[in-house]
Amino acid sequence: MGSGIAHVSALAGYSTLLFDIMPEVLDRARQQITSNLQKGVELKKFTAEQMRAALSNLSFSGSFDQSARADFIIEAIPEIIALKIETFGKLDSLAHPHTIFASNTSSLSITEMAAATNRPNKVIGMHFFNPVHKMKLIEIIKGLETDEDTLRITEEVGSKMGKETVSVRESPGFVTSRINALIGNEAFYMLQEGVASAQDIDKALKLGLNHPMGPFEMVDLVGLDTRLSILNYLHQTLGEKYRPAPLLIQYVKSGRLGRKTGKGVYEY
Repeated sequence: MGSGIAHVSALAGYSTLLFDIMPEVLDRARQQITSNLQKGVELKKFTAEQMRAALSNLSFSGSFDQSARADFIIEAIPEIIALKIETFGKLDSLAHPHTIFASNTSSLSITEMAAATNRPNKVIGMHFFNPVHKMKLIEIIKGLETDEDTLRITEEVGSKMGKETVSVRESPGFVTSRINALIGNEAFYMLQEGVASAQDIDKALKLGLNHPMGPFEMVDLVGLDTRLSILNYLHQTLGEKYRPAPLLIQYVKSGRLGRKTGKGVYEY
């Protein structure tokens, strides 16, 4: 997600710094962004000159202090609230007072993250979708104290990135994650019960309901561990209908986390 957000940011003309603590992750991101930009040129979505400009806008760093100098910071770390709170707390002491903090969380509380800072009015949710360079939507989520200026700037950033935005009142799972989690979890229950194969469940939703990806293709892309974390949070906050399917839990325990490990519902 971080590399995808950096891709659309640099292509939009923003001076963009991609930070990660692991050098190999940054190397992989550099290769993926370059490859995706080249495909965009081949598909005539933009010119070779625009690609070169995007790459010139993009830099990579393992320095947390350097990343804190930005005017607009988008966090795309794992869906663990304690980790997000810790990150924003550290950023708050390093960043400019005017800097906006945006979280790419798909379900967690923006208000809780904002409380770790001295700028709760400048903390907002900016939920991108995977793959970022292809998906058109950003869910923008206001926390309790997010001000209108922060919302306006965030909408402008999203628009410049070529995205459509929807404004969502803070609620567990927002709009898309609540619905998507239910669909994906039910798919695991059906697979567990032998209702149909994974391939046929995916095929049915793509051809019968016009979904661009089947629920198992989607969960393998986003990560089974990520989906389980979201379901656990929604189960805790919204109740029994979000209880994770036992088969999903079993897959995660076995290390079948999706594309990133080479094996999830499918093998890669």
